[in-house]
Amino acid sequence: MSKVCDLCGKTRGNGGCITRKGLAKKAGGIGMHVVKNVKRTFEVNLQNVKIVEGGTVKTVKMCTACIRTGNYTKA
Repeated sequence: MSKVCDLCGKTRGNGGCITRKGLAKKAGGIGMHVVKNVKRTFEVNLQNVKIVEGGTVKTVKMCTACIRTGNYTKA
């Protein structure tokens, strides 16, 4: 099962969650220090949508950003 948008080709993205500890400098501390950096992936919000393409009805996976654009005809 593919996790790729059929219209724009959007796939999962990489990122992270940085955990910081300490008192900020403007609050009178010595600054925030990085304690942990957890790597994670951001999945694409894919929906199954029936569209008309070339006179035939197809079920495709589209991301919600492509659904909002409306560059297709719904079946």
